[in-house]
Amino acid sequence: MKLPTALDLFAGAGGATQGLRNAGYRVVGAVENDAAAAGSYRLNHPDVDLRCIDIREIDPARFRSDLKLQRGMLTLLKACPPCQGFSTLGAHDRDDERNDLVREVWRFVREFLPAAVIVENVRGIGRDPRFALMTRQMRGIGYRIRQYTIDAADFGVPQHRERLIVIAVRVGGSLPVDISEALPPDFSVARMSAGEALESIADLTEATDALHRGRRLAPLTEERIRAIPVGGGRFNLPAGLQLACHSSVGRSAASPYGRVRLEDPAPTMTTRCTTPACGRFIHPTEHRGLTLREAAVFQTFPVTYTFTGNYGQIERQIGNAVPVRLAEALGLVVTRTLAKAIAGPRARASS
Repeated sequence: MKLPTALDLFAGAGGATQGLRNAGYRVVGAVENDAAAAGSYRLNHPDVDLRCIDIREIDPARFRSDLKLQRGMLTLLKACPPCQGFSTLGAHDRDDERNDLVREVWRFVREFLPAAVIVENVRGIGRDPRFALMTRQMRGIGYRIRQYTIDAADFGVPQHRERLIVIAVRVGGSLPVDISEALPPDFSVARMSAGEALESIADLTEATDALHRGRRLAPLTEERIRAIPVGGGRFNLPAGLQLACHSSVGRSAASPYGRVRLEDPAPTMTTRCTTPACGRFIHPTEHRGLTLREAAVFQTFPVTYTFTGNYGQIERQIGNAVPVRLAEALGLVVTRTLAKAIAGPRARASS
């Protein structure tokens, strides 16, 4: 049986590609500008035609020709343009030039005319005029579009991660009102706790997995971590260990120096997801920050997934990734949605 095909734009280290492959897709091409992330991608997906270049410099028509695809032959185009300017974290700069990369999605959609499109991003992108223009342009050439606000934890990802998902299809039929309703019955949407995820790699050590290592911490940082109880955070620190910068923000910045809670999904993995000062990224019970492998497991990367680059580059790749299991779920939803759309006319023709 011929597998459905996919193109992965803004592919990062390949989390979405891995998920789509798990869902039965043959990912034929990908684009990723960051050299370290592209190196990780190639290690894990050597059979994909990956272009490590600024997407604005790619001619979509030539890329399509290189992939030996006619217009309309591609099953799925997935895109996750950079979200820094739309995120609730950081500077919230709507003029960040990376925000303009949303426009690149339209160039590829127009050229490839895929049967379906998935765009995954932070919720804030939905308020941006460039995003609204992209959806109008897609509707103008016949795509039906639905937007969903989801939490990855509701798809079995052991991490809270709120995202805006756009699914667009070019064939007849209807898009699901609720993404989970369109999943196969055997795809579990039961929540997984951080403790359950960590238990799955309990036997790992740095000696057996080079990625199972955390940041080197200053002695004062280690002392702070030892003073934080299970389930606690910076508000549990004694006066002598409080950070001066936290006194000016009061209780508004509650996450830094917080422990991951065993009984709940982990917090959103960010580009600083193993840095205790940047979020609730302290191990639930041990006196250390999360390791890179633990963060990758919260992103549902296979434990065998390989990353390349220095520590900070790998941390950023993990935090930027689409959770593998979420991408798998979205791929399955598209497959079933397209199958129903095709089956509908056939059923009417045979009646």
